Amino acid sequence: MKAIGSKLVIATHNAGKLKEIQELLAPHGIECVGAAELGLPEPDEIGNTFIDNAELKAREAADLSGLPALADDSGLSVDALHGLPGIFSARWAEDDEGNRDFNRAMERVWREVEAAGDEAGHDAHFVCALAVAWPDNGQAESFEGRVYGTLAWPPRGNKGFGYDPMFVPVGQERTFGEYDPEEKHAVSHRAEAFKRLVAALG
Repeated sequence: MKAIGSKLVIATHNAGKLKEIQELLAPHGIECVGAAELGLPEPDEIGNTFIDNAELKAREAADLSGLPALADDSGLSVDALHGLPGIFSARWAEDDEGNRDFNRAMERVWREVEAAGDEAGHDAHFVCALAVAWPDNGQAESFEGRVYGTLAWPPRGNKGFGYDPMFVPVGQERTFGEYDPEEKHAVSHRAEAFKRLVAALG
């Protein structure tokens, strides 16, 4: 994989996601700057997959900033909802003004799972697609990670973000919302994608 260099734009306006990515990259000596700090816009996520959207965001951030950029597209896929909210995970949290409230999104997920009936079950998985893009030629490389588990209700914990408080990884009893950051970094979908990214860095 082409060298990233010492400074990387993180193409997200999500403070929780930015913090998690900064912590995962800190051991590799890479300085991270968020898209919001640079005044970069949030592009419309018009891709059909997590990787499509991650590459779209990374390429736009690299082009506008003149620096290599890392974008993450991630979400919750629920078996009973045929993979939804999936790539629409953030949009399920938005109101008519574009403000995000993940408590409302979690309530919607649970309401629709309950409507699907007991036989549909509560299985779900998180997906994270990471894409790195360079400003000179539009080149991008992508890496995907997943973590499987079940949904819990009511939500528990305030240490994570997004749908973390309603997701229990396989074999565990706590939700991601109850995990300390360093615990989550070791087992999350984002951590899995980062392992693949770091391996490509050599």
